[in-house]
Order: sequence, then structure tokens, then C-alpha cells
Amino acid sequence: MSENQLFKKLSDAVVNMEEEETVILANEVVLNHYDAYKAIDQGLADGMKRAGKLFEEEEYFIPELLMCSDAMYAGLEVLKPHLKSDDIGKKHKIVIGVIKGDTHDIGKNLVKIMLEASGFEVVDLGRDVAPSDFVEKAKEVKAKIIALSTLMTTTMDGMGEVINILNQQNIRGDFKVMVGGGPISQSFADKIGADGYAANAAEAVRLAKRLVGGGD
Repeated sequence: MSENQLFKKLSDAVVNMEEEETVILANEVVLNHYDAYKAIDQGLADGMKRAGKLFEEEEYFIPELLMCSDAMYAGLEVLKPHLKSDDIGKKHKIVIGVIKGDTHDIGKNLVKIMLEASGFEVVDLGRDVAPSDFVEKAKEVKAKIIALSTLMTTTMDGMGEVINILNQQNIRGDFKVMVGGGPISQSFADKIGADGYAANAAEAVRLAKRLVGGGD
């Protein structure tokens, strides 16, 4: 099976909630020495993205989405040890979390894994995080980037609040702020004054590298 065929099957296994099949296919990626990073991005993450779309279209509901994420995480367990860490992100710290009022963290967890694979040191605050907590933790660990996620339109304003706090404390220039999640767009990122927006985990890594001056 070619690399692309295998990644497509991985994606399908996640969408179809086939946890055992996902593990078998992930092991096949390892056995064939295919790129684990690409397998996560084009296979597991792609499957979750498709599942998210089905959820939006009300073809899938919370139980299906959770079973898809179980399959994705099972595949991640197999692939994570085989991620090749690169040095571009080395020594750069990123504080990441889901903004207050939102408990959806599948996307954030994927971004975290991909960032760690790219050599960043990621401080994960989890979900339902108050805007002030992002700022305090970023100051404490001397982070370069604050990464904010939400899947809900009702909590988007919390992202702007993080930037407001940075401005109020006159430390906006000390941190790059990147945003992402289902309802977020480039225009929203521009509106709140964020430094960048990423539509998916792979884009988030590219953006983080650019923000710390590591190119693409």
C-alpha cells in the first residue's frame, strides 16, 4: 500500500470510529517507515476534521465524535514515539489552551503534539482557561507564543480579552498570539489583533515557526 493510500485508510478508520483498525493501520505506517508526522496530519487529523464536518451537518452527534476521537488517540499512541523532532522550535516555549467557557480540546491536543514534534516546549493549560491565566503563565515561563483555541462562537471574545490584557500590561510586544478553532477565521484574528491564524494542526506548526523566525 502506498503512503497516500495508507493515510487515506487511516482517515477513513477515524471517521468510521474503528479504533482497532486505526491501530493496525498506524502500526503499518511504522513498519513501512512512512512519515509519522504526515500520517497524523493527513490521516488521523484529517479523519477528525471530516468527523467534525459531519457533526456540524448533524449527521454525527457527541457519542460518534467521541468514538472518532478515541480512534484518533489510539492511532496517536502508536505514532507519537516515531515523530522525528526537528530543531527549529528548540528552546521556544508556547503556552497553549482552550479559552474559558469551552471544553473541546481535540484540536488543541493535536496542535500540541505536532508542536512538540517540531521541537517546541509546550505548556498546556488544558481547557476552559481564563484569559488572565494565559497571560500569567506566559510571563511565568517566558513563553514566546500564546496559542488560543475554541470551537464555540460564544467564547471567541475571550481570545480578544487575552490581547487586551497584554495591552493593558504594556507587554503585548513580548508575546506572539496565535488563534485557531472551528469558528475562527483570518478576519477574526485580524480584528482582535492576533499575530496569526491557523486552520489546522500542520498550519499551526508552520505559523509558530514563522512567528519565532524559523521560516516555514
